[in-house]
Amino acid sequence: MANILVIEPSRSIRSTLRERLEFEGHSVEVAEDTISGMTIYASKQFDLVLCGQPDSPLRMSTPWIRLSLDGSPESAVLAIQQGAVDFIPKPINMNRLLETIRKVLSEAPAASPVPPVTGVISHGPREETVQVRRPKTSHIRVGEIVGKSAAVTYLNRLIDKVAPTDARVLIMGSNGTGKEMVARWLHEKSRRCDGPFVEVNCAAIPSELIESELFGHEKGAFTSAIKQRKGKFEQADGGTLFLDEIGDMSLAAQAKVLRVLQERKVTRVGSDRDIDVDVRVIAATNKNVPEEIGKGNFREDLFHRLSVIIINVPSLADRLEDIPLLVDRFLEDICAEYKVPVKTISPEAIVELQKMPWTGNIRELRNVVERFVILCDDLITAADVEMYANGLQ
Repeated sequence: MANILVIEPSRSIRSTLRERLEFEGHSVEVAEDTISGMTIYASKQFDLVLCGQPDSPLRMSTPWIRLSLDGSPESAVLAIQQGAVDFIPKPINMNRLLETIRKVLSEAPAASPVPPVTGVISHGPREETVQVRRPKTSHIRVGEIVGKSAAVTYLNRLIDKVAPTDARVLIMGSNGTGKEMVARWLHEKSRRCDGPFVEVNCAAIPSELIESELFGHEKGAFTSAIKQRKGKFEQADGGTLFLDEIGDMSLAAQAKVLRVLQERKVTRVGSDRDIDVDVRVIAATNKNVPEEIGKGNFREDLFHRLSVIIINVPSLADRLEDIPLLVDRFLEDICAEYKVPVKTISPEAIVELQKMPWTGNIRELRNVVERFVILCDDLITAADVEMYANGLQ
């Protein structure tokens, strides 16, 4: 898994985060302040940093997440401006934090050790010079859509037909089915593949910040707007913008997204100047959009703008015959992550897995396979499935 550094002044929060992240399989180092944290940071390669030290921007190439007692929109905007990839208010919602960590780690480019470079940490009136490691950037490797079922075969054919066009796509499906992977393949197989792929988790951004996040803002547009900032639409110019969980976007933000789709122009917060953008928009949701329209939670005109093509991603329950292939792939990948010999699974164990409901879909199956890698012997048996598939017994 990942190497994570936690910088947090509260001993109880440090302990809680360390315990939970280690339970999730990560390697965790902790520090009570920024200075000691950066000393640890300079000593090894980290994949992610969680910083709960107030008013401490971290100038590093490693992704970092701000943990803050001040949950105001201004604090969230300031954290993003300082370089944080996300903002989590305290008390910490652990489920949201873990989901954010999974997304950040899945999107991070592969890093390899390189000679350290000098970095500067802003710490009030004085600055600390530390040695930080700058990871190499690389193209994000898109995971294969594994399976030979009729549902997956149809899905792959649909992607191949739709990807080369600029048609807007609405991806629908339950949580954990792989909607983001479908979006990435649509980009990877498009004429925009050399352009940026920019993802926005609409459910993770407070409604007060969504406009600034999508469209950007000018310096002085609001409190804490200390410099001009491009929004996600501008960042995705020439490429693809993926609006994940768009069903959770506020109606006000939906109206502004509709305008951009109609006019292909954005206006930054605090500006009266339109900016042309060339962006292909792909959206995804786990909600029943027609039902949400009936309830008044989603704009029908936006739905029609987004749904030139609708792709329904099948649930794992609809492709049970793919479980053997998925398990083999997960065993190979996870054992490589843990640097252990690849384990095997008995046919009887596969049969037991195919009897499960899989409400969490592919994501749940991967978690179960990871549990097997940690807890089982070289051969995973039907008894192991009975004992471990639904959690620790």
